[in-house]
Amino acid sequence: MAEIQIRNVAKCFGSYQALHDINLTIADQEFMVLLGASGCGKSTLLRIIAGLETQTTGEVWIGGRRIDHLPPKDRGIAMVFQNYAVFPHLTVFENIGFGLRMQKMRNDEVTRRVTRTAELMHIEQLLTRYSGELSGGQRQRVAVARALAMEPDVILMDEPLSNLDALLRLEMRAELKGVLAESNTTAIYVTHDQVEAMSLADRISVMHQGRIVQAASPVEVYRDPAERFVAGFIGNPPMNFLPARNTGAGRWAVANQVFDGPDVPATALEFAIRPEDVRPADEGLEARVRLVEPLGAHLLLTCDVGGAMFRAILDSDMTVRAGDELKLAAMPDRIRWFDPDTSLSIA
Repeated sequence: MAEIQIRNVAKCFGSYQALHDINLTIADQEFMVLLGASGCGKSTLLRIIAGLETQTTGEVWIGGRRIDHLPPKDRGIAMVFQNYAVFPHLTVFENIGFGLRMQKMRNDEVTRRVTRTAELMHIEQLLTRYSGELSGGQRQRVAVARALAMEPDVILMDEPLSNLDALLRLEMRAELKGVLAESNTTAIYVTHDQVEAMSLADRISVMHQGRIVQAASPVEVYRDPAERFVAGFIGNPPMNFLPARNTGAGRWAVANQVFDGPDVPATALEFAIRPEDVRPADEGLEARVRLVEPLGAHLLLTCDVGGAMFRAILDSDMTVRAGDELKLAAMPDRIRWFDPDTSLSIA
């Protein structure tokens, strides 16, 4: 069992507090993604789990054992970095088996593990090559295979695909989750790329300013963001926000429309809807089109709604031009509401 428990972890660098009281439980064999913008603390948290940084306060437990006082080599962890760190003077076989050799493992066991992980990563035909003879994607596979060959309780990955081109990233994403599931390893993956997070994760922990603001499945994070930050960070383009004024009895005025919403005493809320959740209609939000971007299967419109910028995704077979006026109907079950004072979602 390799359940990870992060208990009240905080980290200060002098007067700057990088992490604030982080509490997170990651289930055995779960694929957890830490997602956030640069500087949010995700890599710092990963390095604390790995033992490359020491937390200011708090505890880290793996498999029911407290490990934050142990050196990295004794934590049952393997790590894959953004830089491939493939040794140029060693063959692929020797690179994958490097950590096993350091542990004085028997030759037959080294061969078994290297062969198995090379097959998992589809690089068994490359075992006799040197790194200079490999592409970037192949080197990244070697780095992942080297970590998996250790048969760790936990594998930590710090933006391992960011140096690959778009096609290779897509290919590696398609393979990585299946490989880790087959290896029965608990995984923590750090990225700022929401597409990677949505496609790979069992759960996503969205981080902002050193805090975890929501930890949930990709679908829940996308459809039911707990905070305005999550709604504005997840999605490309992100959610639209419009001011809403309370007209009484759970009715809210938004631009030229009135919507049913939360029956709360607040005088103002924020109305939120994703760009793909609006449709042209006879009645709806009055929108003046500023910009039309053809994106293959759909059109991305940037509009003015009540003086605020508003984006809509429509079918590409529609004829729309800048300057046109439309009415956009929001799908009622996809509307979300946020408290402008606390930024929290209101059911």
